[in-house]
Amino acid sequence: MVRDGLKLHYRDYPGASDGPPILCLHGLTRNARDFAELAERYSPQFRVLALDFRGRGESQYDPLPMRYNPLTYAGDVVELLDQLDVLQAIFVGTSLGGLVTMTVGAMARGRIGAAILNDVGPDIDTMGITRILSYVGNDVRFKSWDEAADAIASNNRGSFNRYTHEDWVRMAKRNCREENGEIRFDYDMAIAEPFKAAGPTPHVDLWPLFRSLGRTPLLVVRGAKSDLLTADTAIRMKHEVPDMKLAIVPGIGHAPELSEPEASAAIDEFLGSL
Repeated sequence: MVRDGLKLHYRDYPGASDGPPILCLHGLTRNARDFAELAERYSPQFRVLALDFRGRGESQYDPLPMRYNPLTYAGDVVELLDQLDVLQAIFVGTSLGGLVTMTVGAMARGRIGAAILNDVGPDIDTMGITRILSYVGNDVRFKSWDEAADAIASNNRGSFNRYTHEDWVRMAKRNCREENGEIRFDYDMAIAEPFKAAGPTPHVDLWPLFRSLGRTPLLVVRGAKSDLLTADTAIRMKHEVPDMKLAIVPGIGHAPELSEPEASAAIDEFLGSL
């Protein structure tokens, strides 16, 4: 339970206690299930934590939708670490989770031992924002997993060219839940209210937050076809933080699942270097 009384859910994969755990933070409409494969790959070498942000998955919905923002989520993350007596973690942040990681870096940089940003940076391309705004908060219901898979494939518009229909079904089962004989997206539709009102990021310059994050070991994973993290932004990130490691996942848009061979190899090398 966090400071405003909400109960948040997280997954805890057991692992070694002689080093910081891996803490996984998901994207805007996603949940902790996105990290099941990654967690199984690195546990028990590492303890792996995967949080459902408020309003997602098995975490409670917030009665005040304007609290659905990176600053609130960052506070939740710090509270989780405090309650688990975790002094420092290796953050893995996909999309929104990466923005939350940068925010935690500004609030409590000592809690971040290292960071992996998955397809997100201090600048977010408007093409990606427009695509996400086209579907976030639409409370559509599906009659079958095949129908849900087709809708998710349409929302992602060619981001995963190598995906088969079975791959989209697996993604649907991570993104959605069954309810009253229907299938629906597994998040509070109200998360769209602050997103549509003010955009996906606070109206602040995120570059200082990113540069501060770069004082710790940092890996950025980018989908080569990403419409959120452009190649130009990734190049500038590398210029701003020369020690940053950058991995490009070919044929993938927003956002890599981190199970792709290129992403897995980069993460293996990064974690092995810590």
